Amino acid sequence: MRRLLASSLAALMLASAALPATAGQFDDASKEEIRQIVKDYLMQHPEVILESVQAMQERQDAARADEARGQIAGLREKLLRDPRDQVLGNPNGDVTLVEFFDYRCGYCKQAQPILDELIKSDPKLRVVLKELPILGPDSLVASRAALASVGQGKYREFHAALIATKGALSDDKIMDVARGVGIDTDKLKKAMSDQAIAGHITDNHALAEKLAINGTPSFIIGDQLVPGAVDLAALKKLVDTARGSCAGSC
Repeated sequence: MRRLLASSLAALMLASAALPATAGQFDDASKEEIRQIVKDYLMQHPEVILESVQAMQERQDAARADEARGQIAGLREKLLRDPRDQVLGNPNGDVTLVEFFDYRCGYCKQAQPILDELIKSDPKLRVVLKELPILGPDSLVASRAALASVGQGKYREFHAALIATKGALSDDKIMDVARGVGIDTDKLKKAMSDQAIAGHITDNHALAEKLAINGTPSFIIGDQLVPGAVDLAALKKLVDTARGSCAGSC
């Protein structure tokens, strides 16, 4: 916001100086008088700057939303039907919600109970989990461990336990969490070195980059990209909108 505010103010001040100069109709004294008038007006009516910032932000948000819709359409199969991704809720649901998340992300931890409640309240909802470790080496280890747990049939339990874990996620802590849900950690460590897991995470990062996702959690529902944590009512509304518009194709 601070950068946008500065940009808007600079644009207004530059406009006040540049327009007369290109017109060639004012001498230096006149130009300075015009600049002072603009400055005085902005000082007396700072809400003009805020309105300009808001309008610029709305235009940028709309442009990003349009670009995201186009990208989502082209990447739909990779987003919704990658067989390597784990699915919560109804695997045959009529609407799919995709979540990009990081196990160390505090907002992801806050969003998980809301997502659980949404799944519980909507038996037709399908949720695709996209591992997107972006918060450092511990995040990467946690994601590799989670995906490696698929071979032991423990992903759901491990995923829920990792998300619920507070504090740092050191290697030892991750293994403690794994043992707590009944995972053989020796087998888990061997499976974590599988290059297929590394490739899966790399592909998720590539998808996120194409969608300009640079934070977690980020949700995709229908043709919309929703960055950041969202409350239950907002998620239900997004699901209802998608259900009404995509007739089982999303």
